[in-house]
Amino acid sequence: MKQQIFLVEDDGDITRLVRHHLEGAGYMVRSFANVTGVLAEAEKLRPALFLLDIMVPGGSGLTLCQGIRASETLGTTPVIFLTAKTAESDRVLGFELGADDYITKPFSPRELVARVKAVLRRFEPPLAGGVHEAGDIRIDTSAMTLSVRGNPVATTATEFRLLDYLVRHAGRVFTRDQLLDAVWRDTAFVTPRSVDVYVRRLREKIESDPEEPHYLKTVRGTGYRFEVPR
Repeated sequence: MKQQIFLVEDDGDITRLVRHHLEGAGYMVRSFANVTGVLAEAEKLRPALFLLDIMVPGGSGLTLCQGIRASETLGTTPVIFLTAKTAESDRVLGFELGADDYITKPFSPRELVARVKAVLRRFEPPLAGGVHEAGDIRIDTSAMTLSVRGNPVATTATEFRLLDYLVRHAGRVFTRDQLLDAVWRDTAFVTPRSVDVYVRRLREKIESDPEEPHYLKTVRGTGYRFEVPR
């Protein structure tokens, strides 16, 4: 069955362009000209991915992304922003709200398809399944689930893969570029700044005090290390 993508975009020309190329790549596309009814429809149809403009009638793609991340059924669904807002602060905000990628207009349709495929690949279960435990953290790589102090914690696929990689290599220090290569895979479209945003989001989910992390340590001038508290 073809994977379905929800596109929220009020520009008709862009909608037709995106639909043409994504459908040509084998996806189904359901488009919305505003945010009204998107979440309710998504709850019923469970799309594989959301492609959101930020500035749309009736609301904001940023607010819609927050609603997706807060949903029990949609919270792990990948989100890509497709927007004319090009400032780094806008990009960082998008990632902080839980986006898996951020594409600025104008864009190459071939690049768009490549990035959609790259994000969806992150949701493919790892070849090597198993359970990893570190302190209060338990990761089930087969089910792609995380629990902290016995409580389930929702993550995006990118967050999960980053944490899983660090836990499996506990004690090792990784540069941002090394983490991009290992977790994001396709590094042509992402920057080391993205790693910082995801580390911050993970700390909010696994640390008792994100400002004084026990697990996810910063190694100044180098990168990050996962440390199992003694």
